Amino acid sequence: MKLTILGGGGFRVPLVYGALLGDHAEGRVTHVVLHDLDAGRLNAVTRVLAEQAAGVPDAPEVTATTDLDEALRGADFVFSAIRVGGLQGRADDERVALAEGVLGQETVGAGGIAYGLRTVPVAVDIARRVARLAPDAWVINFTNPAGLVTEAMSRHLGDRVIGICDSPVGLGRRIARVLGVKNPAEAWIDYVGLNHLGWVRGLRVAGRDELPRLLADPDLLGSFEEGKLFGPDWLQSLGAIPNEYLHYYYFNREAVRAYQQAGQTRGAFLRDQQARFYEEMRNPDAAALHAWDATRAEREATYMAENRQTAGAGERDADDLSGGYEKVALALMRAIARDERTTLILNVRNRSTLSVLDTEAVIEVPCLVDANGAHPVAVDPLPDHATGLVCAVKAVEREVLSAADSGSRRIAVKAFALHPLVDSVNVARRLVDGYTSVHPGLSYLK
Repeated sequence: MKLTILGGGGFRVPLVYGALLGDHAEGRVTHVVLHDLDAGRLNAVTRVLAEQAAGVPDAPEVTATTDLDEALRGADFVFSAIRVGGLQGRADDERVALAEGVLGQETVGAGGIAYGLRTVPVAVDIARRVARLAPDAWVINFTNPAGLVTEAMSRHLGDRVIGICDSPVGLGRRIARVLGVKNPAEAWIDYVGLNHLGWVRGLRVAGRDELPRLLADPDLLGSFEEGKLFGPDWLQSLGAIPNEYLHYYYFNREAVRAYQQAGQTRGAFLRDQQARFYEEMRNPDAAALHAWDATRAEREATYMAENRQTAGAGERDADDLSGGYEKVALALMRAIARDERTTLILNVRNRSTLSVLDTEAVIEVPCLVDANGAHPVAVDPLPDHATGLVCAVKAVEREVLSAADSGSRRIAVKAFALHPLVDSVNVARRLVDGYTSVHPGLSYLK
């Protein structure tokens, strides 16, 4: 089975390959094609993968190419993990937004809109090429903003594109661990929302909802990442456990202030950190896997550091430093390729799951997955406060898609102005001016 990874020179690709190395069952991936526009980054990641595969007799073959059509032909699965504009683009997204006093995070607020406007045209081109060159392939989208990009691609690939994110999985795992659930895989997580905008409303083990027990215990609530970020009192007020990214909404002023006061934004930190890694890989004698692993550990430990500092949450727990999105991707691929039926929280088209959204809207929700793809599970309606936020952000996503499709600068301004975290039409206009001045990828906006 052939797996093509778009953005194959990206830093997190070895996580995916490492997961594949542990899969020895029939019908596994035997050939991995890495595609990237940067040959130097491809070479660096290929070296890491070669060291990972050392001593593994049935390791999947790895080839690399800068030719997108060549990479797609004959693919059974396509992982899309591209970053349009690179980490410099992310750093610019943050800088332009913070200068206007609004959030520049890569998936939330102004930064997420800017990233989406750059990425959607490229993702749509990829979707069209997949439909033409590998019509039977399944596309698993890692590219952020994951829900928005998945929805853009679904207009050309239908249900054969599925978005994934490790945030809901990590949240469910932490809740299960705190509640003493021996096998988190046996817990049913009642989670619903959009990508990076969702809530856990229940966690059922053997038919019993254990979440009320957690919400009733302030000490338990304050013992894990989200409890430290949001505070037990706020979680009890919500009656649910929000995705960590909702910290940007519930504590927006504090988050913006922390990012403005930080010596370096997250994007700039990752840009410089990964530049050192890729520069080191220019040395043919460097130990590629060791250098990558050390860089990855630092990357995970500093995740959402400003938010945790604002909340006084301290350092991340060791159990939360291992990532997880590659495990979700592998489980999804196995379920489809081998009909190994499972339940995963995924980004898929709504159908009739949330009545407040139309059938084509991509949401993040538990899905039953089999050889025919991912099927969203019916969920209870969201409370009013969550419904309002979901509908507002989905409306913004739709304006982003419209702007990307039409090239309309006016619609792009509307997308920024309507976002709950951008509080001024004048700020929205200045954001569009700022982003178009630094991003060549936004030159299509007229």
